[in-house]
Amino acid sequence: MVVVTWRGVGHVTACLDALAAQDRPHRTLVIDNASDDGTAALLASHPSAPEVVRTRRNTGYAGAMATALSVVDTPYTAWLNDDAEPAPGWLGALEDSLEKAPTAAAAGSWMELPDGSPQSLGVRLSGDGHGVDVIEERAEVFGFCGGAVLLRTDVLRAAGGVPADFFCYYEDTDTAWRLRLAGWDVVSAPDAHVVHRHGVSTAPGSPLFHRWNERNRLLMLLRCAPGRIAARELVKFAVLTLVLPLRGKPAAANFRFGLRSQVLAELLVRLPGTLRARRRIERIALISRETVWDAWAGV
Repeated sequence: MVVVTWRGVGHVTACLDALAAQDRPHRTLVIDNASDDGTAALLASHPSAPEVVRTRRNTGYAGAMATALSVVDTPYTAWLNDDAEPAPGWLGALEDSLEKAPTAAAAGSWMELPDGSPQSLGVRLSGDGHGVDVIEERAEVFGFCGGAVLLRTDVLRAAGGVPADFFCYYEDTDTAWRLRLAGWDVVSAPDAHVVHRHGVSTAPGSPLFHRWNERNRLLMLLRCAPGRIAARELVKFAVLTLVLPLRGKPAAANFRFGLRSQVLAELLVRLPGTLRARRRIERIALISRETVWDAWAGV
């Protein structure tokens, strides 16, 4: 069980209390992303005595999960946001789902917002390569929401682990894509309930949120998608960015010229490493990129 926290003093206690109430035995590992708000002291004093690894700097959710994977030695690895509170049977439901589906490498949770409205049962892949939350209980899912999921540890490692340099957002969909390329399934577990206080650590809709989302979606496509799709979406993004100054001031942060220019600059810097990662993914793939795309994009 891996919990990632950053400045979690106001909410991580509820998460740890919920984990302590699980009806299946587990080991709890907390990756503290260099919190400076008293989180370290809170973790040290919590009755459940979680194991804690403290990073020297904030490595984001993706970086913290990559750190965790280097030390986890259990057959399963659960990812959990520090602002999530799983029901007592959550872990058991996820474990049962994977036991019943030997070809599945990951089982996603039923995530609800505090008001009871559904947030995610998994992720579908849009026709332009966005990861979109699925809220229909019986729908098939392409991927999982990384805020509450259980994965087979050895399969995750074999598929390339976690893309640490994503920092946060799309590391889950990228991981699911690589699992599918490697021939594995992803399932959802509707009985694995989690209440998620979405957006406690980052502000959805903020410029930083959009920067990470736009950048990481394109990085994911460059790593995992068919070449024609990755090139198409990158060109579309660049062309729209260039014409934005002619269209007046945009209302949404993700259509601001400065933000999108920064995304393009970051993509350019990361392009050599991303193409190397693409070749590594190609070597472990058992199913073609085109086959995965045709089966799931826009479904």
